Amino acid sequence: MRLPYIPDDPEMASPADDAIVQRVKARRGGKLIALDKTLLHAPPVADGWNAFLGAVRTQTTLPESVRELAICRVAVLNQAWYEWEHHRPILVASKAVPEDLIEKIKEREWKGEGLDEKHKALLAYTDAMTLGCVVPEGVFKGLRGAFGEREIVEVTTTVAAYNCVSRVLVALDVGEMASTYGVDMG
Repeated sequence: MRLPYIPDDPEMASPADDAIVQRVKARRGGKLIALDKTLLHAPPVADGWNAFLGAVRTQTTLPESVRELAICRVAVLNQAWYEWEHHRPILVASKAVPEDLIEKIKEREWKGEGLDEKHKALLAYTDAMTLGCVVPEGVFKGLRGAFGEREIVEVTTTVAAYNCVSRVLVALDVGEMASTYGVDMG
């Protein structure tokens, strides 16, 4: 970790910041995780993050397998192993992606062989959004054929949000994953 984590029960500078800590804890079931303990160095940022990621995680219409495949793929492409370790079990539990394919997600060149068409389209879209910003028309057409308009916005914001998450995790080495996974931080 490149910054110290705040304590589990931090003494914040103001009642407003204390309220932010309580909102984060409420979303997390009463405790803070390492990411929260990092973000709470900047309470207003942590508050906005908590609201946005809370909506992405719990208020979309996406099936769990779709959301978690996108999150896991973003994690792998960005070497965000903290994210991978937290979301891989959720993807496995969804049972929509066969267990023998879970490790394939780590292969950068994997195009989704063995997945249904919906999850293949999601994988291609996630890769395009994560590895670049421009999504080729053919990739978008595949997504459009598999998802409705609301789902497309939800998929897009999920991929975008978790690209943001992964960049914070990796840049600040949250969870001390760089040494565990051999990420060159030099």
